[in-house]
Amino acid sequence: MSAVDKKLQDLGITLPTPAAPVANYVPFVRTGNLIVISGQLCLGLDGKLSDGHKGKLGAEITPEVGQEAARLCAINLLAQLKAAVGDLDKVVRCVRLGGFINAVPTFAGLAPVMNGASDLMVEVLGDAGRHARSTVGVAELPLDACVEVEGMFEVK
Repeated sequence: MSAVDKKLQDLGITLPTPAAPVANYVPFVRTGNLIVISGQLCLGLDGKLSDGHKGKLGAEITPEVGQEAARLCAINLLAQLKAAVGDLDKVVRCVRLGGFINAVPTFAGLAPVMNGASDLMVEVLGDAGRHARSTVGVAELPLDACVEVEGMFEVK
């Protein structure tokens, strides 16, 4: 078992089957030592978006639920990353995360919501999980998901 897989196990995290693309794109692209992963929704282990993760931050979704959704997005990023490289111990570092928060125009708490994804990367990858990041509020996301996260990783 790889060190990263052991860490996931210790945290009680099971990686889901990576989600298939829902439109005309691929789930990840490798260029040299970089893996760019398409935006991942807050799908559960069953591959479905729960009703509790549908809607807008600042309306029907609380910041705490949004943070939980961002964490799920990060778990789905790791599932795609494992599909891309086979062994998560090949990850040199998480380079960048981009977060999209489905929010009402007046919701200003975007950064703490996105910390759900950022914190998970550091929990799982240690210092290699520290990354650059952008977080933006958006008017709508696919399937009315409350959060979507994309990522870029350096690998061996």
